[in-house]
Amino acid sequence: MTPPATHQPGEPEVKTAAGRVRGREEDGLTVFRGIPFAQPPVGEARFAAPGPVQPWDGVRDALEFGPLPPQATWRGMAPSVEVTGDEWLTLNVWTPDPAPAVGRPVMVWIYGGAYMMGTGAAPAYDGSRLAHEGDLVVVTFNYRVGVEGFAQISGAPANRGLLDQVAALEWVRDNIAAFGGDPDQVTVFGESAGAGSLASLLAMPRAKGLFRRAIVQSLTGSFFSPELAEDIASEIAAELGLSATVADLSGVDAGRLTAAGDAVDAKLSQYERRWGPVARSMTPFAPVVDGDVLPTTPWEALADGAAREVELIVGHNEDEYRMFLALGGLLGQVSDDQAADTLRALGPGPDAERAYRDAFPQASAEELYERVQSDSTFRMPTLRLAEAQVAGGGKAYVYELTWDAPGSDGIFGSTHFLDVPLVFGNLTADQAPVLLGPEPSAETEAISAHFRKAWTSFARTGDPGWPAFDAERRLVQVIDTEPTVTVYPEDDTRRLWQDHSFQPLPLLEK
Repeated sequence: MTPPATHQPGEPEVKTAAGRVRGREEDGLTVFRGIPFAQPPVGEARFAAPGPVQPWDGVRDALEFGPLPPQATWRGMAPSVEVTGDEWLTLNVWTPDPAPAVGRPVMVWIYGGAYMMGTGAAPAYDGSRLAHEGDLVVVTFNYRVGVEGFAQISGAPANRGLLDQVAALEWVRDNIAAFGGDPDQVTVFGESAGAGSLASLLAMPRAKGLFRRAIVQSLTGSFFSPELAEDIASEIAAELGLSATVADLSGVDAGRLTAAGDAVDAKLSQYERRWGPVARSMTPFAPVVDGDVLPTTPWEALADGAAREVELIVGHNEDEYRMFLALGGLLGQVSDDQAADTLRALGPGPDAERAYRDAFPQASAEELYERVQSDSTFRMPTLRLAEAQVAGGGKAYVYELTWDAPGSDGIFGSTHFLDVPLVFGNLTADQAPVLLGPEPSAETEAISAHFRKAWTSFARTGDPGWPAFDAERRLVQVIDTEPTVTVYPEDDTRRLWQDHSFQPLPLLEK
């Protein structure tokens, strides 16, 4: 079927492999929204790997964002946009000039959202400023999340959300030249669950050769064993009185299935004896190390040289977990018993509590609690990815954001997600004002400009502007009011974790 389209001035057309699309000129860019990169994963295609787009005749309008994949209501947070329909797998392109001969670098964004929610249509991910200032092409896209994308369902491939991401990158390889981009100069960047997805892509044979550079922002360290993922999926299906099979679930309304996932998420703490650290986490979903789609963990794969040809930036924020303390109402409320329990459960080694208390003797209970949550969930997985890349013969650049967000009376510090509005330069979109204040200051603009220059320079040349990381010097870029290059600032923590191996999380008991 050909969507109705009527040509208007200022609406350039581009030919893709599936058919022609019509975009819109906006403030010196040409923007295309809602281009399908795979067939809708509904009906007989439910829970299947993404299939090829059905070609269309005529010209398809690409003026509006495509529908969101089914979304969790995560910790009371709802998506910032609402677009309904079943054509979930679409992408968006911002280009300075849709002329095939130009060959600009391309930056492709993978959103986070605890593997439960997110969309490439979010205002926070508008690619206009990056495309303008970097003179490059920016792509965002949707992928399946939650049960649709990551639940381990019998009869379905594992990691369908990751397979969607591969399909989007294959579309970029095959079509981006028609939008003025260079398919040999693709940089993929992502944050949180998007960074976990990107780390997975670095380890996946199916993704090899689809991008030249990668920027991993605040990698989340959870990866599941098949047994754990199967048990979690069984609990979600049981909320509906069903089993976790394609036969049982393929006819269930996507909203009902998402609600079942939300119900299990809301009572994760009840599953600690079976699921271990997952019960203390923020999501019952993660990539599954299934031996096929994802053969092994990213750390093991990179250490074996799986991505040595990919130039890599990895980094994290100093106060990653601060936001989650605030969301959980725990700021100023953490007891010594809570800190001790969390140190023992999440820290490295058999006596993690003692190790942390010895390393940080002046730290309060709340500081210890926040530190071990930040370390185990984001900071140490991120650092160890850089170490693995270097060990495998590749190149990595490391950064840490230490600048304190000025919004909300400064309670968030340099928390998780702070880097995202700074990287895109969308300083008043979505939740950015909570972190940055209603009117971005000159200092905020300067920090954001530093990020954008580093990221776009890296996409163009492979050099973000600071020395590469190595195991001896461990030099990193510290991003603050005055960015500096120094030895990795969290070295005390690094030493605590140096013997820890990030493995797929097991099922502890049935």
